[in-house]
Amino acid sequence: MRKFTLFLILCCLINVAGWAQHLKPASIFTDNMVLQQQARVAVWGISKPGEKVTVITSWDNRKQEAVTDKKGNWKMVINTPEASFTPYEVTILSGSQRYVLKNVLIGEVWIASGQSNMSMPMKGYTGQPVEGATKAILESRGKQIRFINIPALGAYRPVDTFDAQWQIASASTVGDCTAVGWFFADLLYLNLNVPVGIINASVGGANIEAWMTPEACMMVDGIDVPAPCDVKDEWLNNVPTVLYNGMLHPIWGYGIRGVIWYQGESNVFDVPRYVPSMVALVKEWRRLWGCGDFPFYFAQIAPYDYKEWNFFKPRWAEISAYQREAQGKCVSLIPNSAMAVLMDVGEEFLIHPRRKQEVGFRLGLLALQKTYGMKGFEAESPIYEKMEIKGDKAIIHFSNLYNGITSYGKKLELFEMAGENRVFHKAEAYIDSTNSTIVVSCKYIKEPKAVRYAFKDYVQGELFGVGGLPVSSFRTDDWE
Repeated sequence: MRKFTLFLILCCLINVAGWAQHLKPASIFTDNMVLQQQARVAVWGISKPGEKVTVITSWDNRKQEAVTDKKGNWKMVINTPEASFTPYEVTILSGSQRYVLKNVLIGEVWIASGQSNMSMPMKGYTGQPVEGATKAILESRGKQIRFINIPALGAYRPVDTFDAQWQIASASTVGDCTAVGWFFADLLYLNLNVPVGIINASVGGANIEAWMTPEACMMVDGIDVPAPCDVKDEWLNNVPTVLYNGMLHPIWGYGIRGVIWYQGESNVFDVPRYVPSMVALVKEWRRLWGCGDFPFYFAQIAPYDYKEWNFFKPRWAEISAYQREAQGKCVSLIPNSAMAVLMDVGEEFLIHPRRKQEVGFRLGLLALQKTYGMKGFEAESPIYEKMEIKGDKAIIHFSNLYNGITSYGKKLELFEMAGENRVFHKAEAYIDSTNSTIVVSCKYIKEPKAVRYAFKDYVQGELFGVGGLPVSSFRTDDWE
């Protein structure tokens, strides 16, 4: 009789444990998360099929209700208040079950995505440092910046869950935060005085096609969508759709302000396809999130000697310059987008530049000015606008000028000029500060036809806006 009683008790305990697993929010909802302020944000998860789920938010004690579908899925929309450093709770009820999300902050939430230069953590990669990281890590204590690293996973069909938690900033945690994402968030935090949340969904070696939905892939010639199957792997990073399936699908719809993106190195193998791919990716992400044309700010790849990658033959010798050019074209084709230029931070033989603070800072400048409306500083680099020919000289004009251009007193050495024969020669160039133009000439060319600036794989930029932002490499021609 005693054994039978123990058996019944054990069965009850197993049954209770099983029931406790029915109610769960989606993986992105954990203690210490940041919710986007003053927005209608989605909350979703699973419970028993056909059961009512109630969500109660402590900032207004409002109850929201939904009924699960046949698979036990539920989803609802809640309203968030103004940003606050007050920790809140989100309580989820279903039947006799209760799930409480604690220490929730309301602030600004951004997704940080791309490949290894975005995923590079503050502590650096083995043998590859992040400049200024130790100081920034030690100064992170007490800052209301939270982050979550979506585990790297490529999958041939959409995945719904992952295992990760939102992290509170401290010396023991920030080393694992994306360096670009941290420096971006820190600038926002200091200037907006609100909590900032960073969702890091980035993977080393990833090409853009891996982040695209099947629908986005079908918008671009030459991208084949793989058939769905159950294959998953953390190292699967360059097959179309696999990173969207494994890393973005589980979080799509989470309330965000916008996206920062640092990617492109793995697409130097097919530069002409990059522009339509980027346009399609952003269009589809915005459709999925359903909150309009959210800001999409991206980093131009830094100069690097791609001849080090001797396993492929690039279409053009200076492939990095052509990829930077392609990225620049995306700005005019993607609404509410902007590009941070990195001409001065590259390293000739290291694909992961150590100066990540400049990258995050420049992306942050774009957000502060274009998203949050702050004024009084240079946020975007000057952009090549047109070439004017006067005799044997070419006059280069720029748009996006904040307060002119400068070389910080150094001689301009990176300009080239070509005539009718399309052969480029090193040119003489100087800044005409009266109208912020560049005057270019070459003793070998009497009738200029084209000018190029810093149009090389690896180069250290020498031309800047007066506010300190580098001018991108450019060419006035469209010659193959």
